[in-house]
Amino acid sequence: MTAQDILKTHLGQTIDLSEKDFDYVFSHFKPISFKKGESIINIGDVVNYEYFVLDGCIKTFYLNDEQKMFILQFAMTNWWASDYNALYLDVKATLMLDCITDTQVLCLSNQDREKLCREFYPMEYFFRWRSNKGYIAAQKRLLSFMNNDAKYRYEELMQMYPQLYNIVPKQLIAAYLGVSRETLSRLYEKKQ
Repeated sequence: MTAQDILKTHLGQTIDLSEKDFDYVFSHFKPISFKKGESIINIGDVVNYEYFVLDGCIKTFYLNDEQKMFILQFAMTNWWASDYNALYLDVKATLMLDCITDTQVLCLSNQDREKLCREFYPMEYFFRWRSNKGYIAAQKRLLSFMNNDAKYRYEELMQMYPQLYNIVPKQLIAAYLGVSRETLSRLYEKKQ
Protein backbone atom coordinates (compact mmCIF):
# COMPACT_ATOMS: atom_id res chain seq x y z
CA MET A 1 0.00 0.00 0.00
CA THR A 2 1.13 3.53 -0.69
CA ALA A 3 1.28 6.24 1.98
CA GLN A 4 -1.83 7.75 0.41
CA ASP A 5 -3.71 4.45 0.62
CA ILE A 6 -2.74 3.91 4.25
CA LEU A 7 -3.86 7.40 5.32
CA LYS A 8 -7.03 7.21 3.23
CA THR A 9 -7.97 3.88 4.85
CA HIS A 10 -7.18 5.26 8.31
CA LEU A 11 -9.27 8.40 7.84
CA GLY A 12 -12.03 6.39 6.15
CA GLN A 13 -12.61 4.41 9.35
CA THR A 14 -13.97 7.61 10.90
CA ILE A 15 -14.93 10.09 8.17
CA ASP A 16 -15.93 10.25 4.50
CA LEU A 17 -13.97 12.46 2.12
CA SER A 18 -14.36 12.76 -1.63
CA GLU A 19 -11.32 11.88 -3.76
CA LYS A 20 -10.75 15.58 -4.42
CA ASP A 21 -10.99 16.48 -0.73
CA PHE A 22 -8.73 13.61 0.29
CA ASP A 23 -6.11 14.64 -2.29
CA TYR A 24 -6.18 18.15 -0.85
CA VAL A 25 -5.89 16.82 2.72
CA PHE A 26 -3.03 14.51 1.73
CA SER A 27 -1.15 17.43 0.14
CA HIS A 28 -0.62 18.82 3.66
CA PHE A 29 1.27 15.72 4.83
CA LYS A 30 5.00 15.32 4.35
CA PRO A 31 6.54 11.83 4.14
CA ILE A 32 9.75 11.24 6.10
CA SER A 33 11.80 8.11 6.84
CA PHE A 34 13.82 7.55 9.99
CA LYS A 35 16.38 4.87 10.81
CA LYS A 36 16.23 2.62 13.85
CA GLY A 37 17.46 4.57 16.89
CA GLU A 38 17.07 7.95 15.19
CA SER A 39 15.58 10.77 17.27
CA ILE A 40 12.54 12.62 16.04
CA ILE A 41 12.04 14.97 19.01
CA ASN A 42 14.52 15.77 21.80
CA ILE A 43 13.98 17.64 25.06
CA GLY A 44 14.09 21.38 24.41
CA ASP A 45 13.15 21.12 20.72
CA VAL A 46 10.52 23.29 19.11
CA VAL A 47 7.79 20.88 18.04
CA ASN A 48 6.01 21.73 14.81
CA TYR A 49 4.66 18.33 13.73
CA GLU A 50 2.68 15.33 14.74
CA TYR A 51 3.61 12.05 13.11
CA PHE A 52 1.33 9.42 11.58
CA VAL A 53 3.17 6.09 11.47
CA LEU A 54 2.97 4.34 8.11
CA ASP A 55 5.40 1.58 9.03
CA GLY A 56 7.68 0.92 11.98
CA CYS A 57 7.50 1.80 15.66
CA ILE A 58 8.18 4.99 17.63
CA LYS A 59 8.45 5.40 21.38
CA THR A 60 7.42 8.54 23.23
CA PHE A 61 9.28 8.85 26.52
CA TYR A 62 10.53 11.02 29.35
CA LEU A 63 13.88 10.86 31.14
CA ASN A 64 13.93 12.04 34.74
CA ASP A 65 16.93 13.67 36.47
CA GLU A 66 18.37 10.23 37.28
CA GLN A 67 18.05 9.28 33.58
CA LYS A 68 15.31 6.75 34.34
CA MET A 69 13.13 6.24 31.28
CA PHE A 70 9.34 6.45 31.45
CA ILE A 71 7.64 5.36 28.24
CA LEU A 72 4.31 6.99 27.54
CA GLN A 73 3.54 5.39 24.20
CA PHE A 74 4.61 2.96 21.54
CA ALA A 75 3.28 4.23 18.20
CA MET A 76 2.99 1.52 15.57
CA THR A 77 1.40 1.51 12.12
CA ASN A 78 -1.69 3.77 11.96
CA TRP A 79 -0.86 5.48 15.26
CA TRP A 80 -0.04 9.13 15.85
CA ALA A 81 2.74 10.51 18.05
CA SER A 82 4.22 13.83 19.14
CA ASP A 83 4.92 15.87 22.23
CA TYR A 84 1.41 17.29 22.22
CA ASN A 85 2.04 19.69 25.08
CA ALA A 86 4.84 21.31 23.08
CA LEU A 87 2.92 21.12 19.79
CA TYR A 88 -0.33 22.66 21.02
CA LEU A 89 1.01 25.13 23.59
CA ASP A 90 4.05 26.29 21.61
CA VAL A 91 6.50 25.46 24.39
CA LYS A 92 9.78 23.51 24.27
CA ALA A 93 9.58 19.73 24.20
CA THR A 94 9.69 17.88 27.52
CA LEU A 95 9.22 14.47 25.88
CA MET A 96 11.40 12.61 23.43
CA LEU A 97 10.42 10.54 20.40
CA ASP A 98 12.73 8.06 18.74
CA CYS A 99 12.49 5.10 16.43
CA ILE A 100 12.58 1.55 17.74
CA THR A 101 12.70 0.28 14.15
CA ASP A 102 13.23 1.84 10.74
CA THR A 103 10.12 3.98 10.47
CA GLN A 104 8.19 5.81 7.78
CA VAL A 105 5.82 8.57 8.84
CA LEU A 106 3.63 11.29 7.46
CA CYS A 107 4.22 14.62 9.20
CA LEU A 108 1.43 17.14 9.67
CA SER A 109 2.24 20.58 10.97
CA ASN A 110 0.15 22.17 13.70
CA GLN A 111 -0.71 25.02 11.30
CA ASP A 112 -1.83 22.63 8.55
CA ARG A 113 -3.91 20.55 10.96
CA GLU A 114 -5.69 23.70 12.17
CA LYS A 115 -6.18 24.86 8.57
CA LEU A 116 -7.69 21.51 7.56
CA CYS A 117 -9.98 21.57 10.60
CA ARG A 118 -11.22 25.06 9.68
CA GLU A 119 -11.78 24.15 6.03
CA PHE A 120 -13.29 20.64 6.43
CA TYR A 121 -15.66 19.73 9.21
CA PRO A 122 -14.90 16.01 8.70
CA MET A 123 -11.22 16.67 9.52
CA GLU A 124 -12.15 18.65 12.63
CA TYR A 125 -14.36 15.73 13.64
CA PHE A 126 -11.58 13.22 12.94
CA PHE A 127 -9.01 15.04 15.09
CA ARG A 128 -11.52 15.61 17.90
CA TRP A 129 -12.53 11.93 17.79
CA ARG A 130 -8.86 10.87 17.81
CA SER A 131 -8.06 13.19 20.74
CA ASN A 132 -11.02 11.82 22.69
CA LYS A 133 -9.88 8.24 22.09
CA GLY A 134 -6.35 9.17 23.20
CA TYR A 135 -7.67 10.80 26.36
CA ILE A 136 -9.74 7.71 27.17
CA ALA A 137 -6.73 5.43 26.59
CA ALA A 138 -4.58 7.63 28.86
CA GLN A 139 -7.21 7.48 31.61
CA LYS A 140 -7.45 3.70 31.34
CA ARG A 141 -3.68 3.35 31.51
CA LEU A 142 -3.46 5.61 34.55
CA LEU A 143 -6.23 3.69 36.31
CA SER A 144 -4.49 0.42 35.48
CA PHE A 145 -1.27 1.75 37.07
CA MET A 146 -3.19 2.83 40.15
CA ASN A 147 -5.20 -0.38 40.58
CA ASN A 148 -3.33 -3.31 39.06
CA ASP A 149 -0.10 -5.12 39.75
CA ALA A 150 2.69 -5.55 37.20
CA LYS A 151 1.52 -9.02 36.17
CA TYR A 152 -1.96 -7.78 35.32
CA ARG A 153 -0.60 -4.73 33.43
CA TYR A 154 1.73 -7.00 31.46
CA GLU A 155 -1.06 -9.43 30.53
CA GLU A 156 -3.34 -6.53 29.61
CA LEU A 157 -0.68 -5.05 27.32
CA MET A 158 0.05 -8.38 25.64
CA GLN A 159 -3.65 -9.03 25.11
CA MET A 160 -4.19 -5.63 23.49
CA TYR A 161 -0.93 -5.53 21.49
CA PRO A 162 0.56 -9.03 21.11
CA GLN A 163 2.82 -7.86 18.25
CA LEU A 164 4.82 -5.67 20.67
CA TYR A 165 6.93 -8.63 21.79
CA ASN A 166 8.14 -9.10 18.23
CA ILE A 167 8.94 -5.41 17.69
CA VAL A 168 9.92 -3.81 21.00
CA PRO A 169 12.97 -4.81 23.09
CA LYS A 170 12.03 -6.28 26.46
CA GLN A 171 13.72 -3.51 28.46
CA LEU A 172 11.45 -0.96 26.74
CA ILE A 173 8.33 -2.98 27.52
CA ALA A 174 9.55 -3.08 31.13
CA ALA A 175 9.96 0.73 31.12
CA TYR A 176 6.44 1.10 29.71
CA LEU A 177 5.06 -1.13 32.49
CA GLY A 178 7.10 0.61 35.19
CA VAL A 179 8.98 -2.55 36.18
CA SER A 180 12.56 -3.76 35.98
CA ARG A 181 13.80 -5.93 33.11
CA GLU A 182 14.21 -8.79 35.60
CA THR A 183 10.59 -8.50 36.76
CA LEU A 184 9.43 -8.52 33.16
CA SER A 185 11.49 -11.66 32.49
CA ARG A 186 9.79 -13.42 35.40
CA LEU A 187 6.35 -12.35 34.13
CA TYR A 188 7.20 -13.51 30.60
CA GLU A 189 8.42 -16.90 31.84
CA LYS A 190 5.20 -17.44 33.82
CA LYS A 191 3.13 -16.61 30.73
CA GLN A 192 4.68 -19.36 28.61
